[in-house]
Amino acid sequence: MSHVKLGSEQVNVIANLSALHVEESEVQQVAEKLSNILDLFAQLEAVDTVGVLPMSHPLDQVQRLREDVVCGTNIREKVQKIAPSVAEDLYLVPRVID
Repeated sequence: MSHVKLGSEQVNVIANLSALHVEESEVQQVAEKLSNILDLFAQLEAVDTVGVLPMSHPLDQVQRLREDVVCGTNIREKVQKIAPSVAEDLYLVPRVID
């Protein structure tokens, strides 16, 4: 297992990508913490998992499910009458992404 050592330039790139402000006085401390996290991932990656079945949950339990039944009333027509803009039974909204 190799020890990952991040430098200040890499910390600044990571901070920029994650929209975090890191003070110059904190860069070395953040670099050490991030390096430790990456080392932990390297340790996990080194574990032999051949023959180990994946789990969806660490406890051997089954999720209780309720019966899938309609429990409300259909108020579509009522709501569409008061909607600002409707076309072909669809609600029209302003474009938010160009």
